[in-house]
Amino acid sequence: MPLLHLSLPPHRLLVGRRRLFAPPTPPPSRHYCIRAAAEEACSLPFAPERASYHRELAAAAASVERACRLCVDVKKSLLSGGRKILEKNDQSPVTIADFGVQALVSFELQQLFPSIPLVAEEDSAFLRSSNPDDNSSNVLVESISSAVVDKVNNSGSNLSHHDVLRAIDRGGMDAVSFDSNPATYWVLDPIDGTKGFLKGDDALYVVGLALVVKGKVTAGVMGCPNWTDITIANEKEESNAACRGSGILMVSHVGCGTWSRDLSAEIGQFTTSQDVWKRCFVDHCSVVHMARFCIPDSQTWNMIPLSLLFSSTTDESDPKDENKILLQYACCGSLCKYLMVASGRASVFFSRARAKTQIKAWDHAVGVVCVQEAGGQ
Repeated sequence: MPLLHLSLPPHRLLVGRRRLFAPPTPPPSRHYCIRAAAEEACSLPFAPERASYHRELAAAAASVERACRLCVDVKKSLLSGGRKILEKNDQSPVTIADFGVQALVSFELQQLFPSIPLVAEEDSAFLRSSNPDDNSSNVLVESISSAVVDKVNNSGSNLSHHDVLRAIDRGGMDAVSFDSNPATYWVLDPIDGTKGFLKGDDALYVVGLALVVKGKVTAGVMGCPNWTDITIANEKEESNAACRGSGILMVSHVGCGTWSRDLSAEIGQFTTSQDVWKRCFVDHCSVVHMARFCIPDSQTWNMIPLSLLFSSTTDESDPKDENKILLQYACCGSLCKYLMVASGRASVFFSRARAKTQIKAWDHAVGVVCVQEAGGQ
């Protein structure tokens, strides 16, 4: 088969191995796992001595898991009444879940780490600018507050509407300023893939939270409630059966690898299978037509330069063909692609460069550390 020299900028391509066309090497064992302590709200799969930001990551993981439960509950009643789907100035959708997740995560992190600022996607300007006599605005704020109060880990007094709006604004554009010295701060995307959130139950969306220290993404958590744990078997494996999970929680810390486990059915309640963390590795495939490619669902294969050399199929049962690649459509948001690659489900993700596109840190930060710690680039 022909060799292909890729000339795309490195930030446009996520690959499982550092050299996609290098000779294949045996992958690390995918069955290595350890049991986390069930009595802890969200214990991690590695010891505190190994991770400088172990406490921060453990708290972030617990908060993201509660945020995922908030998303699931909000979605169940999303269209039951009231104005709960809004449109921002850039015509992108936002829901009470977006605001609720940001308020929940912001409040919990501030309680534990008051000196670490938060950079996040949303702010409450839209909510506060509504006509005070408009009852639908009051209903919206009430819905957000109810969703947060029901899930937030708060041992103090009940949260007021003002507390919730202030928590949202803690991550807003004008909430904090940085001087020339590198800072430590959180980066949050409350729901990456809101369009996916508004689609069917199987559409992927991600709650993503990262910790940046001195300009480097050091740790991060991704939660995806609709993730289906599909084990893609190779020819040597005895079975290619798919195993359904109940969403995924992925954590990563520099030097400690990337790990995942199922989301708990109910926050604070765990079963044996949900207490087991599994080490994540990127796909080791180094042959183009044997790899699994992923592109955004808003794009088509003929928009990708590689389509000049290879046709595509979405049917995994198709015979392997040197001139055809396997294409997976599973990504509705920016962080979904990182989840696909870091988990090994996709070998490569392509994103077509767009002119005048402003890159937002919250769309990528946590995904970068998860892919890199899983062995990819």
